[in-house]
Amino acid sequence: MKITNRDIARLFYEIAAYLEMQAVPFKPRAYEKVAEVIENLNEEAGLIYERGGSKALGEIPGVGVSIAEKIEELLRTGSLKYYKELKKKTPVDLNSFRGIEGLGAKSIAKLYRALNVKNIADLEKAALSHKIRAVESFGEKSEENILKGIEFVKKSSGRFVLGFVMPLVREIESRLRGLKEVDKIVVAGSVRRRKETIGDIDILVISKKPNAVMDFFVAMPEVARVYAHGETKSAIKLNNGLDVDLRVVGQESYGAALNYFTGSKEHNVALREMAIKRRLKLNEYGLFKKKSNREMRIACKTEEELYDALGLAYIEPELRENNGEIEAAILKDANKKSNLPKLVGYGDLYGDLQIQSNWTDGANSIEEMAKTARGLGLEYIAITDHTKRLAMTHGLDDERIKDQWKEIDAVNSKFKSTNGNKKFKILKGTECDILKDGSLDLSDSVLSRLDVVGVSVHSYFNLSRKEQTERIKRAMENPHVDILFHPTGRIIKKREAYDIDIDDIIRSAKKTGTILEIDAYPDRLDLKDEYVRKCVDAGVKLTIDSDAHSVSHLAYIEYGISQARRGWATREDIVNAWPFEKMLQYFKR
Repeated sequence: MKITNRDIARLFYEIAAYLEMQAVPFKPRAYEKVAEVIENLNEEAGLIYERGGSKALGEIPGVGVSIAEKIEELLRTGSLKYYKELKKKTPVDLNSFRGIEGLGAKSIAKLYRALNVKNIADLEKAALSHKIRAVESFGEKSEENILKGIEFVKKSSGRFVLGFVMPLVREIESRLRGLKEVDKIVVAGSVRRRKETIGDIDILVISKKPNAVMDFFVAMPEVARVYAHGETKSAIKLNNGLDVDLRVVGQESYGAALNYFTGSKEHNVALREMAIKRRLKLNEYGLFKKKSNREMRIACKTEEELYDALGLAYIEPELRENNGEIEAAILKDANKKSNLPKLVGYGDLYGDLQIQSNWTDGANSIEEMAKTARGLGLEYIAITDHTKRLAMTHGLDDERIKDQWKEIDAVNSKFKSTNGNKKFKILKGTECDILKDGSLDLSDSVLSRLDVVGVSVHSYFNLSRKEQTERIKRAMENPHVDILFHPTGRIIKKREAYDIDIDDIIRSAKKTGTILEIDAYPDRLDLKDEYVRKCVDAGVKLTIDSDAHSVSHLAYIEYGISQARRGWATREDIVNAWPFEKMLQYFKR
């Protein structure tokens, strides 16, 4: 079993929670810090260990001898004795409580001691029988919120956040591609359509020797269970719970199979109906025409060939949801023009306008973030650390942010003197907190001197729809505000969006010239694709940002691009897909 950084971090977060439940002082925060460091490493801890043993692990920031020994034990054995001992003292399934907002380690411990609540099933039973409201510091409202949280967890269970499992998907794809028996490989399904979450993985290969491919596939180290092991199809469950199907298809029907297994189901049904109207038959083996009582395959080797035979322009996988893409793809004339948008591309962004540094809750310095962004091909970034309202992040006040400007100036000067003709610019920005009444957490005099002013909600999530909407609109009406960050506040599988009138927000953004963000962090992807499309239709400009809190997060921006593409956004809709001067001119100042 391969142990990843995410596995180690998850275990250390749970250790911190168990220690907090047992009222152990200081240690919980120490384990949380180590978990954060491990989670944000650019290299797998397993590779660091292979290269230099526990001594090399001890050189990771925040990892002392004791922690290094625990990481080594995990990597070597796949388990950790210390974790098992803690869990034995407080036999609570912490993982099952994830996604229930407001239920921290101390609250879980209190419910365990008072009601013997060990898992989500126990929690639901206690809430439905109204026992939780009787526990000290809970009450009726807490009980209601817990039941809402349980419903949210049930609704999102069985799905995996795309961006968090994509590294594993790519590793498996790369391994299979490296086999001499594999002629071609592609990951299809919801992964290819870049859905926010996925339920399973569908992989297609072309191979003249499929048995060797299947034998390798079912024997991979991550495999927890083999459902099927055949010559043309095998199915496995990975140790993280994700199901993976591998199919071998023929070259002659590859395009049709890829189209079929990419989906969506609704898109495929609409294509089949279109084929029927043309007296054709479409399935995973090809597009067929009846001739002399025989079915003749007329298109199937590539998807482009398939769509063309149906009188359609090629439809990008991200659009295949039967939301108007087929109608837009109908070819109008001999020049084969359609009404499909030219979607923003994965290499189209010039900059990233939401980045946190170690001035607040980021893991890296401004210079480290800038160097990594430049290495990824970006030409500008904005440093947008939190403001003082978020005390837990050591947020910046009016004076500290001015001190930060000096560091940004110094790093910009350094880049200018060492970078030759290649331009790179660090912008002075903020992720300014929107207070309960819609006012902002920094003074207008400071906001007016910033290059980029982003605002966001981090508190009072339970306001009424009217109150929350008016609060955000008031913030956008501030003449210094450029961007509304993660506009709906959702965290996938963890927290529902707060209740707002998104149409009213979009109208207000149009009126005030405020840009709405597509936050690319994998479990945010906020705005949702349907809201992105509303913005595109309304002419409201967007930005795609990584919301990076470490150098390893900067690459997350690709998931924001996927979200923009699923929302029909073009390069012209995305301000940071514009060159620096054009982008800056659009801002309110």
